[in-house]
Amino acid sequence: MKKILVLGCTGSIGSQTLDIIRAMPDDFCVAGLAAGHDAEKVSLLAQEFGCPSTLFARDGIEGIRQLVRDCGADIAVNGIAGSAGLEPSVLVLEHGMDLALANKETVVMAWPIVRQIAARQHAQIIPVDSEHSAVFSLLRQAGRQTVKELVITASGGPFRTYSDEQLQHVTLEQALRHPTWSMGKKITVDSATLANKGLEVIEACRLFDFSPENIKVVVHPQSLIHSLVRTKDGMLYAQISNPDMRRPIFGALTYPEIKESYLEPFELAGQEMSFFAPRPESFPLLPLAYDCARKGNSYTIAFNAANEIAVGAFLAGKCTFPQIAQTVEATLRHDWSMKADTLAAVFEADKKARNEAASALVSLTGGQR
Repeated sequence: MKKILVLGCTGSIGSQTLDIIRAMPDDFCVAGLAAGHDAEKVSLLAQEFGCPSTLFARDGIEGIRQLVRDCGADIAVNGIAGSAGLEPSVLVLEHGMDLALANKETVVMAWPIVRQIAARQHAQIIPVDSEHSAVFSLLRQAGRQTVKELVITASGGPFRTYSDEQLQHVTLEQALRHPTWSMGKKITVDSATLANKGLEVIEACRLFDFSPENIKVVVHPQSLIHSLVRTKDGMLYAQISNPDMRRPIFGALTYPEIKESYLEPFELAGQEMSFFAPRPESFPLLPLAYDCARKGNSYTIAFNAANEIAVGAFLAGKCTFPQIAQTVEATLRHDWSMKADTLAAVFEADKKARNEAASALVSLTGGQR
């Protein structure tokens, strides 16, 4: 029986992880729970799963260090949103624990550091994003050496068919109305701007060691195909399932086995699938992410930090939808060629980028910092 540490247990990823554990009590148990807030809910979950090890954000990074050390888990699911999830990932890997990773910032901000720790501690990093989970599985089945290109699908978000003029006037309420996935507010906005897909391109470059030129994005509104790989002979192979995050979480928890799933199997009959090229001119955060993936160093840190600041402003009603991308673009005009080979350097670059993004927002909106 695998013992699971769930970081971000009250969020979307954490809640769906617990759904799987409920459904498979002979295979999994909860070794530890961590959340940013909602003590009452965590207390109820601890009682339900018979788990004495719990933690809240107020306990800080030292609390997470102690939880990781004492809980005795075999694998941790990191569903913490944003840059706050980076240090917990590092602590998990330093302890030699496998990491089921849904936190993009771990890879986007600090991949060279994280990869080195995982290799030293012989710990596995198993992606939980539906797209990267699909690539991870397809590479295992096709053989990494046979694959020439990765194709990552994007739903296109709620504004896929909007004209440039319409995009100037979209509201927060519209941006939070994702057509296929139910997610947190920040990632839902990122899906609408295609920043999320840009972050996933950066992740794919790093997780699977592919150049940006060998990673393509295709818009697939139905979200049934999660990613594809193209082998050297030109053939495409796809992973297809209903849009349900429990599937990639299930795959991470059962790795390296391929277990019988209790989830309803996908049926092709009656389904329709369509595909479109992305519109980089209308959704500039995607080409900006590609540019950052090529440049490397602290550019990816700056992209992520500036986007977090801009999306926070949009969620607070302090900037418009187009100003999210404009803020990131303005931030990236600065020099981010410095290497960040320690966590301290990563957070220093992150802080600098946040400050630059905040200044850019003031200029764009005419507001005050």
